[in-house]
Parts: sequence; structure tokens; C-alpha cells
Amino acid sequence: RAPIRPDIVNFVHTNLRKNNRQPYAVSKLAGHQTSAESWGTGRAVARIPRVRGGGTHRSGQGAFGNMCRGGRMFAPTKTWRRWHRRVNTTQKRYAVCSALAASALPALIMSKGHRIEEIPEVPLVVEDKVESYKKTKEAVLLLKKLKAWNDIKKVYASQRMRAGKGKMRNRRRIQRRGPCVIYNENNGLVKAFRNIPGITLLNVSKLNLLRLAPGGHVGRFCIWT
Repeated sequence: RAPIRPDIVNFVHTNLRKNNRQPYAVSKLAGHQTSAESWGTGRAVARIPRVRGGGTHRSGQGAFGNMCRGGRMFAPTKTWRRWHRRVNTTQKRYAVCSALAASALPALIMSKGHRIEEIPEVPLVVEDKVESYKKTKEAVLLLKKLKAWNDIKKVYASQRMRAGKGKMRNRRRIQRRGPCVIYNENNGLVKAFRNIPGITLLNVSKLNLLRLAPGGHVGRFCIWT
């Protein structure tokens, strides 16, 4: 029996997610690409550096400071920030056990939004013969027989366009998560299931918390061979 600790799962998930961030920073020269000097005191204007010269609106405008139009930001971001996080191995294992324990409770699975009203049992275990399925047709038939197809229908119904800038960044479409298929050895099973939307395939010896508890929330619907 493993205690279900959503707090630990969430903590480990947050830290593991940080490990695939890409560094970002502003340009080193941003806001400093003008020649400017303070006018000093006695001119009845603020002492911020001001752009030199004349004959243009820009001359005499404040420069460099974070309070100026066209100035640099405060504390410009650097790429050598600490992007990654180390997580204790025991804690990671504990989190995986917690996520697995939660995947055996129908109430938690349903609260995560999975459609499991009609499936025969939780956790759902199928025979090893499934590992040698080669065709998607067989996989679909199996899911329909297990009454797990409702969860896939939910994924189909949720396919939509992302809101915001992600659309420009090759993340146009989003959809819900479907069942997670956990197998021992792959005799064609991965090819059979991989084209069904929402399905995640996991090898039982390489369980990944980011797949077992997406978003840091326990209760993913798992199908075991």
C-alpha cells in the first residue's frame, strides 16, 4: 500500500518539468545602443542620462534607465540562470508510487476527467497477447470492447486551437489526455496504439511521473498488460 500524497507528486512534477526549459534572455546591448550622458544638476530636469545631439525628437530624451522609453529593463535576464532542478531519487520513486496508487481509485480517475463509467474494473488489466498487436484497427477494437473508447471520444471532442502566442510557435493544436497504456515488452504494441490521439505508452520499467500524473495531478487512467 502506497500513501497517496498529491503534495509530493505536485512538488516532484514541478521540479522535473523545469528540466526541459530552454534558456532565454534579452540582448546584452538592448537599451544601450544610443550615446547618452546625464546633463547633471542645475538644468531643472531629472538627472537620467539623455540622448545627445539635435535635429530629432530623440535628442534630449532620457535613455538607459528602466524607467525610460527605449531603455533597458531592470536586471536584464541572463542565460546562466539556474534553469534545472535536482530532485531526490527516493522522492521521485515515492511520487511514482503515489501516482500509481491513485490510478487504482475510480473516484480520483473520474475527478481527473477520464470517462471510465462503463469499464469493467480499475485498474484495467489486459492479457499479454495485446503486446503483439501490430495494427491500429486491433487496438481500437480492444479499447471499444473494454468500454474505454469513451475516453478517446473525449479526446477527439476536445481537439481545438490553442489560445495565445503558442500558435506561432508550432503548438497550434491542443487536446485532452486519454488513457496511459503500460506494457512489459513491445512486440508491435507501440505501433498499434501510437496513432490513437491522447494515448501515452509507457514501459513498465521506465515509468515517468510526468506521464503518470500530467499537470502534477494524480489519477491518470492506466491500462496494464
